[in-house]
Amino acid sequence: MNPAPHLKPEDRVVLFDGVCVLCTWWTRFLTRYDVNHKFLLCSIQSPEGLDILAWAGIPADDVNTMLYVSNNTAYTRSDAFIEVMGQLGLPWSLARILKIVPRFFRNACYNFIAHNRYRFFGKSDVCMMPTPENQSRFLKSQTAKS
Repeated sequence: MNPAPHLKPEDRVVLFDGVCVLCTWWTRFLTRYDVNHKFLLCSIQSPEGLDILAWAGIPADDVNTMLYVSNNTAYTRSDAFIEVMGQLGLPWSLARILKIVPRFFRNACYNFIAHNRYRFFGKSDVCMMPTPENQSRFLKSQTAKS
């Protein structure tokens, strides 16, 4: 597989829906609890996000999953969530135990929330923008330097 666009080999990036209120909460959670700055964040609406979605074979017009890319591997749905949570400190890393639940069941639960996220949590009229304090946590600010 070709390398993921816009990423250095050591980058770990979490793609999220920038207009989804739940997804915006998720990015705030990650910027707060990813104290070692392991992850970069990237909106699926950004040019970088669209390129990475295409690389992963996910159609940009119907994204109902979080995408996590690490070591040139794309993780989606519950696998992405568990991979990310597993790399955070305690108690968050205990989410790894969810791997004992069969993937089809985990993903059914994930899909239910993902398909109803706008109805349950709302949708913003504009894409979330990084604050000056956390701008370095977003992929766009990393690629703009090169």
